[in-house]
Amino acid sequence: MGKAAETRMTILQKAFELIYINGYQATSIDDIIATTKVTKGAFFYHFKNKEEMGLAVINEMMQQTMGKMLLEPLLTAENPLMAIYHMMEYLLMQEPYLHIKYGCPTNNLIQEMAPLNENFSKALTKIMDDVLQSIEKAVERAKTSNLVRADVNSKQVAIFVSASYGGIRNLGKLYENADYYRAYLNELKDYFNRLE
Repeated sequence: MGKAAETRMTILQKAFELIYINGYQATSIDDIIATTKVTKGAFFYHFKNKEEMGLAVINEMMQQTMGKMLLEPLLTAENPLMAIYHMMEYLLMQEPYLHIKYGCPTNNLIQEMAPLNENFSKALTKIMDDVLQSIEKAVERAKTSNLVRADVNSKQVAIFVSASYGGIRNLGKLYENADYYRAYLNELKDYFNRLE
């Protein structure tokens, strides 16, 4: 990776952290510059404005990381339902960049920016489409392997799992108590057992 690419990645990583903690609207270009030690000229060399930078955070960091680390393994797992469960467990209990008091970065941006900015809404919809489709495909694979009943509606499972994850992240954020996560994971496991 060349110096320009490293600078761009540094900006995106720090922007992601600040947006996750403070929200997109409360994070200024000056905040990002101050914490990255890049010049204003360097920032504007890579991004013409804050919106372009915010969309790059979504498209280049959040979506790609989610796809490679979390969603792709669902499509090849021996037991797709357990893979979904372990993905949720990892996101809630183990992922070092996700903190209980800040909730889910994707959820936060959906709530904050989707109603206000069409470009953000489209980018965030793409992330959620990928999540829903990957879970749906994983459940379909589980059905063909006789790990899930044939009558189970894979799309509905995907919607339920995604929506319940967003909801539990919000409860964790509000109460700052991982016991809510543990209760969710127990219920999720029971739910998956009922699909067999």
